Amino acid sequence: MANTYTLIASNTLSSSAASVTFSSIPSTYTDLVVKFSVRTTDNDTMLVGLNNVTTSFSSRVLEGNGASVASYSNSSSGRYIGYPIITTTSTFANGEIYIPSYTASQNKPFSAFTAAEANATTAYITAVADLWSNTNAINEVKFTTSTYSFVSGSSFWLYGIKNS
Repeated sequence: MANTYTLIASNTLSSSAASVTFSSIPSTYTDLVVKFSVRTTDNDTMLVGLNNVTTSFSSRVLEGNGASVASYSNSSSGRYIGYPIITTTSTFANGEIYIPSYTASQNKPFSAFTAAEANATTAYITAVADLWSNTNAINEVKFTTSTYSFVSGSSFWLYGIKNS
């Protein structure tokens, strides 16, 4: 069980930005956790890339909106894996990405949970089991979107975890 969360880096945007990158991540922890609270100017997908490497991602997605549910597989042979962020004015999507054993010489499984409110009759929650097919240690995590920029106030926190 995790004993300590140590804040490695954080970024709260004071103006719009197309991307946010955490680089030079130290290898002194066992796991990584990224927490985020983000908004774009319209409904979009937040994209997450690791080490700026073009490698396959695959995922299994469970999502619900209070009226319906869905389960599907998703894959990408590109640089990023995506998470929907349904946002409207003054409403932020929130989530967490957990990456265990980020320095191990094996493919990297990780999980993501997001919640988004669209100021409508439904809210969205998504749980994702991901696999990054790469055996390199993770030393960079980059966030971008598929269409719009992150707006001012969007925040990202990167934590390292040391297990006992």
